[in-house]
Amino acid sequence: MIESILPGINPRKPALLSSPVKTWTLLLLVFLAVHFAALFTPSLLDDADATHANAAQHMAVSGDWVTLYVNGIRYLEKPPLPYWMVAIDYHIFGYNVFATHLPMTLGVLACAVLAWFWARRAYSERAGFYAALAILTSFGVFLWTRFYIPESILTFFIGLALYCFLTGLEDRKPSRMYGMYAALAIAVLAKGLIAPVFFLAAVIPYLFITGEWRKWRQLRLLTGLLMFLAIAAPWHILAGMRNPDHGNPVGNVPTPGHVHGFFYFYFINEHVLRFLGRRYPHDYNKQPFWVFWLGQLVWLFPWSLYFPVALRRAWRNRRLAWADVRYNASDTLHFLDARSTAYEAAGMAARVRFRARTGLLLALYAAFILLFFAISTNQEYYTWPAYLPLLILTAGALGAVEDAPEAGRWLNAKSKWLTGAHAAFAIVGIAAAVALGAGLWTSRNLPYESDIGTLLAHRGVGDYSLASSHFFDLTGPSFAALRLPAALAAVTLLVGPLVAWILRRRGHSFESTVSVAFTSAVFLIAAHIAFVRFEPMLSSRAMADTVNHLASPTDQLILYGDQADGSSLVFYTHRQALLVNGKSSSMIWGSYYPDAPHIFLDDNDLTATWGNGPRKFLFVPGDHHDHVETLLAGHLVKLQELSHNTLYTDRPL
Repeated sequence: MIESILPGINPRKPALLSSPVKTWTLLLLVFLAVHFAALFTPSLLDDADATHANAAQHMAVSGDWVTLYVNGIRYLEKPPLPYWMVAIDYHIFGYNVFATHLPMTLGVLACAVLAWFWARRAYSERAGFYAALAILTSFGVFLWTRFYIPESILTFFIGLALYCFLTGLEDRKPSRMYGMYAALAIAVLAKGLIAPVFFLAAVIPYLFITGEWRKWRQLRLLTGLLMFLAIAAPWHILAGMRNPDHGNPVGNVPTPGHVHGFFYFYFINEHVLRFLGRRYPHDYNKQPFWVFWLGQLVWLFPWSLYFPVALRRAWRNRRLAWADVRYNASDTLHFLDARSTAYEAAGMAARVRFRARTGLLLALYAAFILLFFAISTNQEYYTWPAYLPLLILTAGALGAVEDAPEAGRWLNAKSKWLTGAHAAFAIVGIAAAVALGAGLWTSRNLPYESDIGTLLAHRGVGDYSLASSHFFDLTGPSFAALRLPAALAAVTLLVGPLVAWILRRRGHSFESTVSVAFTSAVFLIAAHIAFVRFEPMLSSRAMADTVNHLASPTDQLILYGDQADGSSLVFYTHRQALLVNGKSSSMIWGSYYPDAPHIFLDDNDLTATWGNGPRKFLFVPGDHHDHVETLLAGHLVKLQELSHNTLYTDRPL
């Protein structure tokens, strides 16, 4: 009786979904294999990864939990929560990559748990399982947690705030609104004012569309706002007091002794001017419009295969869904089976409405994020918060379609929309397997090269200001260093999509979808093995080990250029580095404070001190190699060369 009333609710569910214990046993195994196992390698990467780790390291060592510092210079760009979490990890686990990336990985698991709870309540057991599995096996979720950025933490807490908001209204439990305010305040401490902007951009239209604005008293506006401020405001106030204006700053460009303090830099420069593309310094990029939108399909792959099914189902059900959004449970009772008891009827109506309102709220939330970053400056991972709602909506639609009866339905588990998606996946998988096989064949006679950086093209796509720029550096010979992961990926992409297509054709819908997820999981494991092979190119850990082995406590570490190029060297040596022509990027704003340490040198300073006083260890990125060789000709002792980076000292050992 129930399944005839509510399409998508089928009591004949797979054995795996018979209990949450069985469901989460499998989900945790996927999490451990794909995400947790990847916490230990590779070492911290240069650029943002180790730069942020340096800030957390300084916090753990100094005990200053208010002002962030990188290499001794104020780093006012970011809110503190991710650094607090990692600094605590350092006290527990030591200064290593596991401790650094653990909070981000746990954020992924938290998102999977939230997706399971939400989709399970709104749709079905199957949808809840798919939503959690999608979080754990999507390309973008995995890729954008390989380095130290707080997007997974931000995504979880905004998602939790939205869930508390929706269930608080639907269940008539206003006390849950305090959970909403607390989660939103924590999200602000994770990423800044973008959190309430995203939240309100979904909630305000939702309240007016549904008419729920009439229940504004249930939102606990006054006491909730006080709770929000009690959590979010203290750090911002302390940071402003400890980092005030110096001198009489004019405009947005600081000058020595004249620099805006925290409040201007953090709220105006980092939020408003960044959105407008006028932030100083201009050390970021924006993806072309078509690349941005195509990228969303890639980052949500393989679950983006089901987007056409989800969109088609939403379009066909739009009128019924709109009615469920607008009307109360009592207004929809006439749609239900007369044989149902009043209690059953009310429960079914409430579930129908919750499903429809979940779809509306999550659609508003995801749409705003995507449009916001399509207009603003962006990096590939900025849309991470949209992954959660999009995957929940996709899982809900897929679960409903697979649970639908096979006869008399316009869209069911054997629909051409699903078999066509699997056929496309099989074709893409075969093509990718052939391409990987060709790369392996062309490199079959080449020796294994541990330093893959020497085999890459260094094309500099996007001037390496985009997170995925290095993907375009791959060459045929580089497969000599990637034989194992390339072979594993080729076999996985050849077999997995084909098996999923066959299972779909034979009516084994659940097994087919799980096969797609397992294909992605094994591919991501192979991708991580390949990622580890790039360590000599992306991390300076090996050079840090050399410095630690050779240097005395009084010896000096010098980086030529931006500190981000050798930030992992600073982290692993636990030394403050002198920077030659390095007053740029994340260093530039804090460098103008009067109490900034004298770590900035120019070429004249370098030549004057080279060979004098304590021994010098000089790290030189490839872009500056020829210049430094000319500048210090005859006075360089090469210690180590990895990929495009070189480590020198100023006298023989």
